[in-house]
Amino acid sequence: MTKAITQTFSQETDILARTIYGEARGEAVRGKEAVACVIINRVQKAKTKGGYWWGASIEKVCHKPWQFSCWNVNDPNREKITDPNLNNRVFSSCLRIARRAINGAITDPTRGATHYHHKDINPAWARGKAPSAEIGNHLFYNNVE
Repeated sequence: MTKAITQTFSQETDILARTIYGEARGEAVRGKEAVACVIINRVQKAKTKGGYWWGASIEKVCHKPWQFSCWNVNDPNREKITDPNLNNRVFSSCLRIARRAINGAITDPTRGATHYHHKDINPAWARGKAPSAEIGNHLFYNNVE
């Protein structure tokens, strides 16, 4: 169970910031923004299509099982996102990025990506697909259905 910090931030900002922190806290700002854009792109795609399997809200997209590994119960990053230190500079940066992403203030560096993975792995869903962007340690894809 995550410790709520919603008294200071909206729930969607909280969840998006935790996901960015869990997935990309070691990346430069552009890498964190790219992960935020993937989540926003998923929400927009679902809204455009009148729904999609991963959900049509930030919370549903982030919490969809096996989509963002930091939320998986057995993932070592899960503990880091359940009780983030609000004084941590990196988490504070993730909060700012989350607010900007929600407000549409980030230019999408992924070219509409809805998926990504670390450069050192090759998941089955990415085989034969060309990435739309390479940012930090991640490859981003806008051609996955």
